Amino acid sequence: MAMRRKMDLFGLALVGTVTALGGGSIRDVLLGHYPLGWVAHPQYLAITVGAAMVAALMARWLARFESAFLLLDAMGLVAFSIIGCDVAATTGAHVSVVILMGMITGIAGGLLRDILCNQVPLVLKRDLYATVALLTGALYMGQLHLGVDQHVATLVALTVGFCVRLLAIRLALTLPVLKER
Repeated sequence: MAMRRKMDLFGLALVGTVTALGGGSIRDVLLGHYPLGWVAHPQYLAITVGAAMVAALMARWLARFESAFLLLDAMGLVAFSIIGCDVAATTGAHVSVVILMGMITGIAGGLLRDILCNQVPLVLKRDLYATVALLTGALYMGQLHLGVDQHVATLVALTVGFCVRLLAIRLALTLPVLKER
């Protein structure tokens, strides 16, 4: 997206880094969870900048694998939602806040990317994206509340969230859009 917006190398690196680390950073700031993940582990910056540069260099070749990107994005969404729930739960936050922080971890990087690229955020108009993050977090936390082993709860939430996201893509499922009269 940064290349489509004719951004220079700094812009490309910034957009890539914000996309990768933005959700966790917003979550940590909202929860007062310091240091931020990338501050505690500065190698995350090098990894995200490097990945952005590699993706830019290979953009034409990688464009052929759109379906693989959708699969990886779906897996990333549900995985980061669960990770976000785990991080938020360590702060002692209420379960509703924990689930919301899981969703923020999963979606906020892409939201910030779209804002930086002067585009209406895809998460606000795309097939069941944030909803899947909320569902995944709620399923995960619900299982933990019922005493399900954390590894089992993670596997079930990952699987269900991933399948729901893929169904949403395949069937173009969306939330209703309110129209102006």
